[in-house]
Amino acid sequence: MEEEKKSLNFIEQIIEDDLANGLKRDQIRFRFPPEPNGYLHVGHTKAICINFGLGEKYNAPVNLRFDDTNPEKEEQEFVDSIKKDVEWLGFKWDKELYASDYFQQLYEWAVQMIKDGKAYVDEQPSEVITEQRKSPTEPGVESPYRNRPVEESLDLFEKMKNGEFEEGTMSLRAKIDMVSPNMNMRDPVMYRILKRPHHRTGTTWKIYPMYDWAHGESDYLEQVSHSLCSLEFENHRPLYNWYLDQVYDESKVAPKQREFARMNVSYMITSKRKLQRLVAEKAVTGWDDPRMPTISGMRRKGFTPASIRNFIEKVGVAKRENLIEIQLLDFCVREDLNKVAKRVMAVVDPVKLVIENYPEGQEEWLETENNPEQEGAGTREIPFSRELYIEREDFKEEANNKFFRLKLGGEVRLKSAYIIKAERVEKDENGEITTIYATYDDKSKSGSGTEESLRKVKGTLHWVSAKHALPVDVRIYNQLFTVEQPDAEKDVDFLNFINPESVTMVKGFAEPSLKDVAVGEPLQFQRIGYFTKDQDSTDEVMVFNRTVTLKDSYKPE
Repeated sequence: MEEEKKSLNFIEQIIEDDLANGLKRDQIRFRFPPEPNGYLHVGHTKAICINFGLGEKYNAPVNLRFDDTNPEKEEQEFVDSIKKDVEWLGFKWDKELYASDYFQQLYEWAVQMIKDGKAYVDEQPSEVITEQRKSPTEPGVESPYRNRPVEESLDLFEKMKNGEFEEGTMSLRAKIDMVSPNMNMRDPVMYRILKRPHHRTGTTWKIYPMYDWAHGESDYLEQVSHSLCSLEFENHRPLYNWYLDQVYDESKVAPKQREFARMNVSYMITSKRKLQRLVAEKAVTGWDDPRMPTISGMRRKGFTPASIRNFIEKVGVAKRENLIEIQLLDFCVREDLNKVAKRVMAVVDPVKLVIENYPEGQEEWLETENNPEQEGAGTREIPFSRELYIEREDFKEEANNKFFRLKLGGEVRLKSAYIIKAERVEKDENGEITTIYATYDDKSKSGSGTEESLRKVKGTLHWVSAKHALPVDVRIYNQLFTVEQPDAEKDVDFLNFINPESVTMVKGFAEPSLKDVAVGEPLQFQRIGYFTKDQDSTDEVMVFNRTVTLKDSYKPE
């Protein structure tokens, strides 16, 4: 039976139309162009997956280009983190490039534009330039320097490059149209003076190109065929094309800018500036805090590359922005972890259980499965002894018939072990249960094939042998914010919506096999949720982060 063809999204349709109209397949090229001024976040995963996904679909190269035109905010640390994130998501770029690779060419093109009467040096402060632009419904006011002699602008521009003027005193502007209804076309600034060292070029340059000037020309220099960006740049497209027209050679490919909707996820912030505030004001522990929507934070929390890529595929490529429910993201990671996570036993709110008729000093190793969802995952052995830990919530002294866990006089099966019956409890002076005493049926061992082992009881509990238990610190993560759109109210500081219970630390015990678990390895703590070992783990105490709960009522459409 022939596989049903998947319909094309609007970007793929554009590419198919371009191929039908003469674009050669070997001329298709894409790029992912982050600015290295912060860590990548969940919103960037959409742009990454779209560009690299198209590269895979059309067998076309995809450049990783850093748009590093602002030395005030850019650092090598961010470059390194971006590369790590893209690789972790499973993508390979063709060339690693930088807008700073083209600074000399951009400068030379700007000089030519001055000579052609298409650019001029303005000596007004930025505030005055902004005011003169007016609004889309009223014409802008021309700068008094707009028609200064070409030679004068050339001389001043060279002196700007040589560092002879202070920051903010001069800028180079394109001469386009001060009455255009598109504000981006009202003589945009192309260069500003910035006497700051650049992470790659050092102190070579005293002027830096503005994003709009550098971005499109970089696409052109790299012969990118389709320059894909988010919707906020739709109004910049006429300027993108105008700048290209100033340098375009008809023998080359002219990049085509097209825009797709940004991805906003409920209970998350996707503004780099606001994420920087969270870090700077210590609302989180850093860019890779597991509560952060950064890729590094999601990785540390235990998200898998496959779950994120699947999430982006389900979200799709749209032209209109909308709010994606975070439950869909959780669904995707839960779906993937169910396939790949090893099942282990850990108790996060322990109470001691003593099996009184189990011989003192005796221990045995019981076989249990690693992952029933994964063919060939195999089994391992776990230790069993007279004293165990179980979850405190799994026991009640008295309960109705709908409580299928352990109660006094009731029976449950211990996972991969025996059927036990609770007989009595011991309490402290506050009435808190300290120990549960039980008996076991020594013929009911799981998998033994005896009649007793086949006996049905309604509840099955996880447990850990007290003698062999590893102490673990468990971080239970919840949403960082208490509202779906923490930055929706312009007059309210989004930090007011920080969830004071976004992380809770509990101390528990785990089976000894976890001693050899690697940082980042996905695990399912049976009956509790999905977890991963954190980098803060030590030889004395292991730390585990909860990735997501075990079940959720959410059903994707």
